[in-house]
Amino acid sequence: MNLANKLTLLRIILIPFFIVCFYIPNLMMNTVSVNSYLIPYANLLGLVIFLLAAITDFIDGYIARKYNLITDFGKFMDPLADKLLVTAALLILLENGLISAWVVFVILAREFIVTGFRTIAAAKGVVIAAGWLGKIKTVVQFIMISTLLLLNYPFELFNWPVDRVFVALAVVLTVASGVEYIYKNMNIFDGAK
Repeated sequence: MNLANKLTLLRIILIPFFIVCFYIPNLMMNTVSVNSYLIPYANLLGLVIFLLAAITDFIDGYIARKYNLITDFGKFMDPLADKLLVTAALLILLENGLISAWVVFVILAREFIVTGFRTIAAAKGVVIAAGWLGKIKTVVQFIMISTLLLLNYPFELFNWPVDRVFVALAVVLTVASGVEYIYKNMNIFDGAK
């Protein structure tokens, strides 16, 4: 397994650690000797893990392209790792009331549709790599999630709704990249009954 693929797997491995960080305060509150000064750092640690996982997405893609390490495994697992990371973050945000359910639905619906297309293509021996609009969508989603996890800090000090701007941008890019993906890959249904 090459380095790019190992970084993709690392991204998947980091997801449970990211999720657990948001339950640390509840776990600590239920213990007899709680160190209350540690609780705010649990969410910050979760954000750091999320950002580390997000950075691996850019690094593994760069390494794969630069050193010609592009594999079918990477084409399949890299987008899957992104979907798992984004889904975990969206569910954490939803559970904490930081994002609307309809936004989560739009983002996840697009991911299910794309996954369905990839599954059909894989059954025909075709691997569909992520397009550029989809990659931009992923970057914007990572930024959106980060601003929401930070509770729009430091922009909230100036009453700048940067988090809401990135939510809107993420929704638009999610829909646009989904439509583009469907349009470009409708040929996988050729010859289907």
